[in-house]
Amino acid sequence: MNFAKMEGLGNDFVVIEGPFVPSEEDIERMCDRRRGIGADGVLVVTPLDERRVRMEYWNADGSPAEMCGNGLRCVAVFAARRGFVEGSEFIVETAVGPRSVTLGDGAITVELGPVEAHAQREVEGTSLREVSVGNPHVVIQVEDPAYARVGDIGPRIEAAFAGGVNVEFMAVRESGVLDVRVWERGVGETLACGTGAAAAVGAACADGLVGKDATVRLPGGVLGVHLEGDVAWITGPASFVFEGEWHG
Repeated sequence: MNFAKMEGLGNDFVVIEGPFVPSEEDIERMCDRRRGIGADGVLVVTPLDERRVRMEYWNADGSPAEMCGNGLRCVAVFAARRGFVEGSEFIVETAVGPRSVTLGDGAITVELGPVEAHAQREVEGTSLREVSVGNPHVVIQVEDPAYARVGDIGPRIEAAFAGGVNVEFMAVRESGVLDVRVWERGVGETLACGTGAAAAVGAACADGLVGKDATVRLPGGVLGVHLEGDVAWITGPASFVFEGEWHG
């Protein structure tokens, strides 16, 4: 089976042309960083017509996920490079509906859909805000994410939610700039998370800490986040790392 290894801000994926449905065991083996290809998850991209492709995504532990912002940018680049679509603007069908993508010079802008920030509450002794970006998130404000106990608090919060949850540790810096680290459900800490960046901005915006445009600094790099009404758009890079053949 042919595959591409791709990454967006260090959030890395095994990308496969569909239609194809990998087994949970296949996903775990491919994502294994010592005995497999190594990745945070698996993306399957299926051409539909000259203006649309379908994206399916699984976390490294084999669990399906509704949306992946960095993955969506990788899907856009993969679809264009393989000639699945025409032009620089097209639609990616996802588990949470169609999403618009635009390829630019060195950056890809993708629509993530509505961001819904809920009231603050306490879970496992931690004050947090639940945020939906098509997939579930909680955002925790900290003084400095660099010193946050991501590997301790992240899995405890994830386990407290049925089906798991993505956990963002966020600090607002100068005007319109956030520092964020992410614990991703089914993966662990990742270098970046596109939906997590949008969730952090949605939470900060709900608290009046930022406006509709923000820069999110993650360990893997920087994303631009724009809220148009309640709909989030993110802009950032995506690139091929290598291509190969998987024999399993």
